[in-house]
Amino acid sequence: MKHIVILISGEGSNMAAIVRAAEQQRWAERFGASVAAVIANKPEAGGLRFARDRGIAAEAVSHKAFATREAFDAALAAAVDAHSPALVVLAGFMRILTPVFVRRYAGRLLNIHPSLLPAFPGLDTHRRAIEAGCRVAGATVHQVTVELDHGPILDQAIVPVLPGDTAEGLAARVLTQEHLLYSRAIERWLHEGAGDTDSS
Repeated sequence: MKHIVILISGEGSNMAAIVRAAEQQRWAERFGASVAAVIANKPEAGGLRFARDRGIAAEAVSHKAFATREAFDAALAAAVDAHSPALVVLAGFMRILTPVFVRRYAGRLLNIHPSLLPAFPGLDTHRRAIEAGCRVAGATVHQVTVELDHGPILDQAIVPVLPGDTAEGLAARVLTQEHLLYSRAIERWLHEGAGDTDSS
């Protein structure tokens, strides 16, 4: 079984969408893959409850318990490796990972970013897109590399910027597309990795 480990920091709406897609799209049967664990950097993260309710291993590795990013990332890697992951998915994980951690999972570490990369890496993407006069915004699933928000792009979703849009309104519409996009990109990754000929 190809184990997927998902990292979160909060409610984990993208994580929940991935878990539901795995169930509904029969990833276990089609690709021999399942969401094995959800790990949060905050013990109070609401997404941990969702994972436990679905029978998925869920734990917290609090970044506040470590004096350095390097020490936290080492502990996080140990927690991830306990589940022998084929794929590590960042889903609202609000920590910048060290190069050592990123290289450890090179080629199997994914992230979703709320802009059409390479436009607007970093934070405040929706406000920046509106202020720049963009007619479209969106989200990007990409492989994580040492350079923030610059890894190879796997898939994107486009969302129109409406007249009078606010950052909050645009963010909400983009998030609904993120839920579809991330699962689709992971399924494609599993399909290619598994050599599965089922394209349904």
